[in-house]
Amino acid sequence: MTSMDWQPAMLLEPTTADTAVEILLVEDNPNDVMLTLHALKRQGLTNRIHVVRDGAEALDFLFGTGTYVDRAGSDSPRVVMLDLKLPRVDGLEVLKAIRANPLTRTLPVVVLTSSREERDIAETYDLGANSYIVKPVDFEQFTDAVRQLGMYWVLLNQRPPANEQDDAASAPAAVG
Repeated sequence: MTSMDWQPAMLLEPTTADTAVEILLVEDNPNDVMLTLHALKRQGLTNRIHVVRDGAEALDFLFGTGTYVDRAGSDSPRVVMLDLKLPRVDGLEVLKAIRANPLTRTLPVVVLTSSREERDIAETYDLGANSYIVKPVDFEQFTDAVRQLGMYWVLLNQRPPANEQDDAASAPAAVG
């Protein structure tokens, strides 16, 4: 994929009611998207990934607004892989909005970023991130890290009970 092939959003396989998005990848760097998808594919986890390229688009996807108005806002992915350095709305603001909304406050968020700044790490955890991963520079390390993330969050991690999420569905959405 070249930068000319880069699309605003990418879904690797169309979702239906039976095939909800399992991973929302929020990443603006096309090379990191390709590496992440390659790593997840090696684990067999690429069939239900949705990719968005900025924080505003991530919020629209999660809360069923903007171009995603027809998407059920209560149909959350199993995990969000979130870069911090994003155009339009940065990753910290996305994380704040996720944690502020009753529909998404328990949604696992894994920050996958190049920032090693202690301030970013501390603030991310203060805002409720489940994990903070610094993108390894080495291709094999990066591939292995993403593969393990996908394996854990999609296949092993248990979601909160449905009734907790259903009770929150009646609450109004707070996006920012």
